[in-house]
Amino acid sequence: MSTIVRNLFRARGRTVPATPEPGAVLARATGVRVSRGGREVLTGIDLDARAGEILALVGPNGAGKSTLFGALAGDLPADRGTIRIAGRPATEWTTAELALRRSVLPQTAVVSFPFPVEEVVRMGRAPWAGTDREDDDDHAVAEALAATETSEFTGRPFSALSGGERARVALARVLAQRTSLLLLDEPTAALDLRHQELVLRVCRDRASAGDAVVVVLHDLSLAAAHADRVAVLHEGRIAADGPPAEVLRDELLTRVYRQPVEVFPHPRSGDPVVLPRRDS
Repeated sequence: MSTIVRNLFRARGRTVPATPEPGAVLARATGVRVSRGGREVLTGIDLDARAGEILALVGPNGAGKSTLFGALAGDLPADRGTIRIAGRPATEWTTAELALRRSVLPQTAVVSFPFPVEEVVRMGRAPWAGTDREDDDDHAVAEALAATETSEFTGRPFSALSGGERARVALARVLAQRTSLLLLDEPTAALDLRHQELVLRVCRDRASAGDAVVVVLHDLSLAAAHADRVAVLHEGRIAADGPPAEVLRDELLTRVYRQPVEVFPHPRSGDPVVLPRRDS
C-alpha cells in the first residue's frame, strides 16, 4: 500500500518548498464562510498561522473549530473568502503539492490494514518520493518515532495499539512528513497527563525550529501554557485572537462557554490557569 502511495506522489512534478522566513504567514483565512447541512458554520473568519508560532484554536463544541481546521488545511473549500497556504490559494495546489507544505493530524487515526507501526510512520514520507529529500526518509522516521516515544512499537501492528498509543504514532507520521505547516486536531484528547505534555513539547520544538503549528485544544490551561496565540471561536466567529494572557479572560470565557469560569496566574510560570467556578 505505501509503495502505491509513494508512486502516486512520484508521478507528479513538484517543486520542493523553500524554508520559510521567521514570522512568514503559512496559512491565511480571509473572510472565510463555510456552510454545512444548510447552516453557516463559519462566518467571516480572518486568521493567520505564522512560522515559528503555535496557534491554538479553542472554543465550545459546535463553535466551528474543526471546520476552520479543515479549511486551513485546504481540505474543506470555503463558500466565500479565501484560504491561502504558502502564499497561494489552497485550491491552486494539487494534493501532492499540498502534502509538501502542510501535514494534517485528524481527530481519529484510521488504518484499515494491520500495518506495522514503522510502516505507518513511513507513510508520512510518501510526498517526498522522487525529490532530493527522499534520502532523509530513514532519519526522519527514526526522529519522529523517538520524539513521540513510540520507537518500541515499530514491529507491532498499528491495530494492536491502545487509543493513546495510536494517537502518538499518528503524530509521528505527521512529524516524519516534515512540512513547515502542521495542523493537529485535538492531539491530546486520548492521552494521559505525561503524554499530553510530551505532545505539546513536540509542538514547541517544531515552532522553535521555524514551523507554524495550528492545534485544536479543549483544555484551556494547556493552550495557555503552550500556545503563542489563542483564537477563541464562538458561534462561527473569532471572539478573540492574541496572546493567552490577553485572550483568556473570565468574562469572555464565561460568555463563550456559558459556564462561569475563573482565571488566575500559575504561581510559578504566571501562565493563565482556567477552571470552572464552583461556589459550593
